[in-house]
Amino acid sequence: MRPDARAWFQNRTRSAASLTEIDVEALMRAKQCGGHRVSVVLPARDEEATVGHLVRDLAERWMRDVPLVDELLVVDSDSTDATPAVARAAGADVVATTDVLPAHGSRPGKGEALWKSLAATSGDLVVFLDADLLGDVSHYVPGLLGPLLTDPQVQYVKGCYTRPLEFDGVTHPSGGGRVTELTARPLLNALWPELAGFVQPLGGEYAGRRAVLEQVPFVSGYGVEVALLIDLLGLTGLSALAQVDLGVRRHSSQSEEALGAMAGQVVSAVLARAECGRPGHARVEASGLLTQFRHDGAGFVPRSTAVAVDERPPMATVAEYRSRREGLVG
Repeated sequence: MRPDARAWFQNRTRSAASLTEIDVEALMRAKQCGGHRVSVVLPARDEEATVGHLVRDLAERWMRDVPLVDELLVVDSDSTDATPAVARAAGADVVATTDVLPAHGSRPGKGEALWKSLAATSGDLVVFLDADLLGDVSHYVPGLLGPLLTDPQVQYVKGCYTRPLEFDGVTHPSGGGRVTELTARPLLNALWPELAGFVQPLGGEYAGRRAVLEQVPFVSGYGVEVALLIDLLGLTGLSALAQVDLGVRRHSSQSEEALGAMAGQVVSAVLARAECGRPGHARVEASGLLTQFRHDGAGFVPRSTAVAVDERPPMATVAEYRSRREGLVG
């Protein structure tokens, strides 16, 4: 690890495992003194099995018991199950991606839900959590907010954790995060070695200040996390980024074929931000297609999936958003 990455890792990594009531009280004081408003966002598509429990826990602990969170929003991306109804019944506000900034249309992908959530929330601090989390993860919210509330230099916080892999009824303590280890980490270490200290660069749990989140584009698909990390590094510098050890993260596992498509989107997002090593060379262009193979018993059958980068512009450049923000501030 490069010295700058090692120094960042040592100075900008903290743990949320030892969170106590005193810590929460300190966070509440910091929130009140800073006049902050906190929005928690869960992007969701067909997550009826997990979203209700997650929303219920967050609403009870951080809205009713302790008013750390002011807004809890589930952004639904074309669910075909009861995700919106379950989330609403559990205590969340729910919006569909198609109903936010309708004049701009709607695109598939997690990043689209995250981008549109900025237009559907009002907090100056925004926390993002995946909607398929399992177990007790309520400490994720104060854990991610801690650096933002206590250090004005910190602009963006990534969660990190161990990720067990559950497959065919067998649990491997640290087998999760295969796209991270086989795709994202090697690329980041090669192209942005200062980011080598991030344990979970693709993790779906993170928080940031609206003032910086609205200044960067959002990739519509699964490359959104790595793209945000790279873009925010360029916008704020390494010292404004931090990470928090949240313990263990459990979620539903994907097939190898699905992970391959995710990896393809991650590669496209990285290459869209990378330039050849020597000055004067053109930006790297990805093909935009990932071809995978299945065997039908007689032979291999190719299947191509579009993985090209589809980006939304920085939200601060959207006229409707600016008008709404000006109205809120006014």
